[in-house]
Amino acid sequence: MLTSDFDYDLPPDLIAQAPCAERDASRLLVLDRQTGALDDRRFAELPSLLPPGALLVLNDTRVLPARLRAVKPSGGQVEVLLVRVIAGDGAGDGTAEGPTWLCLTRSSKGLRAGGTVDLPYPSPHDGVRARVVSVGDEGAAELAFVPPPGRDPGPGWFLPWVHAVGETPLPPYIHREAGDLPDDRARYQTVYARHLGSVAAPTAGLHFTEALLEALRAAGFETAYLTLHVGPGTFRPVRADDVGEHRMDGEWVNVPSEVVQAIARARAAGRPVVAVGTTTVRALEGAWSEAVGLQPGGREVSLFIRPPYPFRVVDALVTNFHLPRSTLLMLVSALAGRERTLAAYRHAVAERYRFYSYGDAMLIR
Repeated sequence: MLTSDFDYDLPPDLIAQAPCAERDASRLLVLDRQTGALDDRRFAELPSLLPPGALLVLNDTRVLPARLRAVKPSGGQVEVLLVRVIAGDGAGDGTAEGPTWLCLTRSSKGLRAGGTVDLPYPSPHDGVRARVVSVGDEGAAELAFVPPPGRDPGPGWFLPWVHAVGETPLPPYIHREAGDLPDDRARYQTVYARHLGSVAAPTAGLHFTEALLEALRAAGFETAYLTLHVGPGTFRPVRADDVGEHRMDGEWVNVPSEVVQAIARARAAGRPVVAVGTTTVRALEGAWSEAVGLQPGGREVSLFIRPPYPFRVVDALVTNFHLPRSTLLMLVSALAGRERTLAAYRHAVAERYRFYSYGDAMLIR
């Protein structure tokens, strides 16, 4: 298939720049993947729209305020996005050389291995220094973070510092600074976020409230939680004309044994498995082995789901509206069918749904 097969026209004013006032007040487009029928609803109606007895599986990753501002010795500005820890415990162990992270960087001139950048702690005159261990393609760099000069901040200093000075890593299609809205840190986070490690939110989960989750459980729906730490590759465009030539970045996944057991119970009872978000789909399908079935535990997953794909675990999906030509739109098309998915997107544009991370949602059942 061609990347152009997954294109659609989207007026820029439909790209949501801020969240809905109430999480579950978002609109919900229901797509019947067998018939293509569409139904315009509200997210708060979800308990009445899910298949009876469904098991909902949600991604409980927590977004790190991973965008940092740095300065070169020359005075040049550098934007740093933390991606994942590659040496040390990730939090800082109080040693002279703190944790080393894989980062994405952006500056007028690229970084050089062996160089340094300075970051606030919290003032520019009393800051953390990062040594450039290595540089890669497209702004990738390994940075080793060092505690403030002359200080021993003790074990676990790094993540508290990140929380103090870091910014919410809003997606590039939100054309404002994270600090422009005081509640971005809370609203670009699910209410059930637990395990820190994502640089982007699992956005389908942003619509859930504690009251809605309780209503779902009261209506007889079971919930289970896994973890997929969303990486920056979720925004990486597909540059190849042939979809099959694209390669996905790896993302860390943990599927607890409790989730595997819950899915086995649902399967035995004939109850459908509903994934909340494309991240949950990637986690579950990526943890499937033809030899042994769904495998619990932690692993890196880089599964690229696009048509045609034989789903082994997931039966239905709650998701947001995704970018044209994106791997996420391809995943949705694999479940619902490309033509029906694009027809649903055309309907959503005509009805002026809000798109992308802070936008409205779809239920594909």
